[in-house]
Amino acid sequence: MKTLAKLPVTIVTGFLGSGKTTLLRHMLDNAQGRRIAVIVNEFGELGIDGEILKQCSIGCTEEEANGRVYELANGCLCCTVQEEFFPVMRELVARRGDLDHILIETSGLALPKPLVQAFQWPEIRSACTVDAVITVVDSPAVAAGTFAAFPDQVDAQRKLDPNLDHESPLHELFADQLSSADLVILNKADLISPEDLARVRLEVAEELPPAVKVIEASSGRLPLDVLIGLGAGSEEHIDSRHSHHDHHHDDDDHDDHDHDAFDSISIELPASDESLLMDALTQLVVEHSILRVKGFAAIPNKPMRLLIQGVGTRFDKHFDRQWGREEARTTRLVLIGQALDAALLETQLRAALSV
Repeated sequence: MKTLAKLPVTIVTGFLGSGKTTLLRHMLDNAQGRRIAVIVNEFGELGIDGEILKQCSIGCTEEEANGRVYELANGCLCCTVQEEFFPVMRELVARRGDLDHILIETSGLALPKPLVQAFQWPEIRSACTVDAVITVVDSPAVAAGTFAAFPDQVDAQRKLDPNLDHESPLHELFADQLSSADLVILNKADLISPEDLARVRLEVAEELPPAVKVIEASSGRLPLDVLIGLGAGSEEHIDSRHSHHDHHHDDDDHDDHDHDAFDSISIELPASDESLLMDALTQLVVEHSILRVKGFAAIPNKPMRLLIQGVGTRFDKHFDRQWGREEARTTRLVLIGQALDAALLETQLRAALSV
């Protein structure tokens, strides 16, 4: 019988588009027999990331995958730990004899510190430990001074207005994600010059305790032994890590998080021409404060569903699977950004597609 030792948990955090889901997919693909449960925290209504993870060839049937991927669908974990996180963890704790590891992917706008602090709760602390907090950094975005892959309006205003001496919310969030880290991955290292990468490393190091390791990666491809088994016990020392947002949680007030300024809207459309759709989405990103586009598209006369993921004006797309026999062939998209007008965006998109 397996000894019910504390179950190790890896928390993966980082900004939108930094490569968190790709990293998790790589970890699952290289699990080497480890029984891993995944908690995906999707900032949006459609659960796109969960769909992607469930399609990974991780050696289990779809039914088994559904039992291993838990999805918290209504926002960042730091705001919903009491409502959703605890019941999921309680179920996993009850099954910990059947598990070797838990992976948690936070929203790109979530603060990791309160989530780590949740592992101090007696019911969780007795059964689980935070093996490590891994912060994934979008190296090209940091090199460009934007932190996320698309410059947000708050940061632009901060840079242009000499009267503003405070940091932008994005920079504070970036610093907070680093301050909680036990391991930092400078992702997309292959997309910038060695000189820019060295500058990113220096900038990141300024926000880190000296003991935190910083490693470079392309598409999250790192040996699993580098990513798990760190034994950091993060919940034991997280209270000593400074965070810009500590006062919000000390006051037990979750309503004034800086990331409340971010919106997540969903749009459903009929089947559309692929080229027109991609051109229209690119135009939307250019004209509005859209950080991320994720979703699935129905293309006329194509039996397969088109997976779309966009960060700024960079889009990745491929046909991921056949449409189900009973499945409605519609396009479903999630747009994430600041001060988004859902009605305006949908109207503009439909006009561009003439639907």
